[in-house]
Amino acid sequence: MQYTICFDMLLPEQQFLSETETETETTSSSSHNPSSSTSLPKSAIASAAAESKKSYILRKCIALLHSCASSVPKLRQVHAFSIRNGVPLSSPDMGKYLIFSIVSLSGPMHYARKVFDQIPQPNIFTWDTMIRGYAESEDPSPALRIYQRLRLSSVEPDTHTYPFLLKAIAKLMIVREGEKVHCSTLKDGFESLMFVQNALLHFYGACGRSESAHRLFEKMPYKDLVAWNSVINGYALNNMPNETLTLFRTMGSENVKPDGFTLVSLFTACAELGALSLGRRAHVYMTKTGLDKNLHAANALLVLYAKCGSIKEAKKVFDGLQIKSVVSWTSLIVGLAVNGFGEEALELFKEMEFRRMAPSEITFVGVLYACSHCGLVDEGFAYFEKMKKGYGIVPKIEHYGCMVDLMGRAGLVKKAYKYILEMPVKYNAVIWRTLLGACAIIGDLSIGEIAREELRKLEPKHCGDYVLISNLYASERRWSDVHNVRKAMLDEGVRKVPGHSLVELGNITYEFVMGDKTHAQTEAIYSMLSEMTRLLRLEGYAPHTSNVLADIEEEEKETALSYHSEKIAIAFVLINTPPGTLIRIVKNLRVCGDCHLAIKLVSKIFGREIVVRDCSRFHHFKDGECSCKDYW
Repeated sequence: MQYTICFDMLLPEQQFLSETETETETTSSSSHNPSSSTSLPKSAIASAAAESKKSYILRKCIALLHSCASSVPKLRQVHAFSIRNGVPLSSPDMGKYLIFSIVSLSGPMHYARKVFDQIPQPNIFTWDTMIRGYAESEDPSPALRIYQRLRLSSVEPDTHTYPFLLKAIAKLMIVREGEKVHCSTLKDGFESLMFVQNALLHFYGACGRSESAHRLFEKMPYKDLVAWNSVINGYALNNMPNETLTLFRTMGSENVKPDGFTLVSLFTACAELGALSLGRRAHVYMTKTGLDKNLHAANALLVLYAKCGSIKEAKKVFDGLQIKSVVSWTSLIVGLAVNGFGEEALELFKEMEFRRMAPSEITFVGVLYACSHCGLVDEGFAYFEKMKKGYGIVPKIEHYGCMVDLMGRAGLVKKAYKYILEMPVKYNAVIWRTLLGACAIIGDLSIGEIAREELRKLEPKHCGDYVLISNLYASERRWSDVHNVRKAMLDEGVRKVPGHSLVELGNITYEFVMGDKTHAQTEAIYSMLSEMTRLLRLEGYAPHTSNVLADIEEEEKETALSYHSEKIAIAFVLINTPPGTLIRIVKNLRVCGDCHLAIKLVSKIFGREIVVRDCSRFHHFKDGECSCKDYW
């Protein structure tokens, strides 16, 4: 491809020389003027002309960088022209503007580095530009080395040095280095500057130090919108949705108006908590203020509705987008897949291909997930090959995890085990945990024990692994092995994460655990539970006591099943909402087979649509049926 540069901005060399000669003649003739007391020698005039020419070329090259260097190839042309016309490689002015142009174009940093290394004494603007360039690149680590060289030079950091540097450290997530830089901002007197403070807030939030970010935030005398967004986003990134919502409410009470970035964090927190009502109110605000045109916020809203099980509203958001990015398509494909609408997800993917939108690696995670949860084993393998050969996407561990899950859910655990051993990438704990989970569901103890041994090497203290292998032993009635596993948990200080269910009612999120009796309406809730059990039995329900993996009597097992957290949550909603109201439950663990059967019947008996989101997918219960078609 050929590029042209507007070099006609420069005077042709002959014209330049003739003008110089004219200036020389004028200067020379002036020496014969009686009023002139001195005359310049010809060598001095020639030297002055040469310097004038170099200065002129330098100014014009800098002007070209500003006006014409709209791409890296054009920038290289200007650079080459400057060298041919005598601008030295060590020129600090040319180097400064050249590096700035490279960074502004997101050009190759190795090119900027070569230019930088030629400059004998770069000024602080050039140092800052190099740090900024690396901070915005895929590999920000050299920014630290540039900063260390800066500290060894005679140049002092300025107000722009630290924000760029902290951005690089936040991407690298090196907490210790960031804390050192924080100390340096205090020593250099820059910590009180707003953009330095905001950079520190972003750094602490990105590195999982949300509490440190909040402490710094509280000390700030003036908080702009960027500061609020940084702390709110830090909470959202670190899975602290309650803190996110609390700070958002505080923000509103102080009359700070949110923007698109705020809404992205808010929707993320609402999605995590299943706080659909608050998300809907934010959606109304978003529409009124015109922020619905913000694609990032709109995509986050789409994800919120999908994660809250409101797939119809997610589709409406998607259909209303004027511009649909790959993220938009991917979000809806993944949303449909996790909500149990795998066939629709695959149809949407085909439409995406038809519109010539290039799917990303995340898109294929959604596609493979859809195949996995619909039992489409052959189709899953076909899409995996299409991803590699059709789109040139190199499979990552997430894609291989989907394939293991695909085979495991179909009961092909031996095939999945062989697949893991033959994978071209190094397996991780998630891969083995997926296999162990599949073994626990179908009761394959031999492969399950192999997976557990591998998990001991990778993540020896993950409580979920103990629970899975314990359940596997219990399903085989190997109670001594169950006892040994639980003893090992106690000896190693591993605690089981208790199951809980969340439900939103009246803009308040309520949490219930198994056998929960802490709620003010406990008596009414348990009365409704008894009524639910009575009506379920009339409908032909018999408790699946095999789901209670404990060495206790059948009656005790039935009682235990009656008090699972999701059943308590449903009873709570039934006594507090009018007939026909949709019920939404968020559970942190996989819903058991007994609860799945019971909720199907409850949806039929009480005429309610019930949406349950567990740790891996959604279940849409209606009229005695579930969207998963009993395949989960």
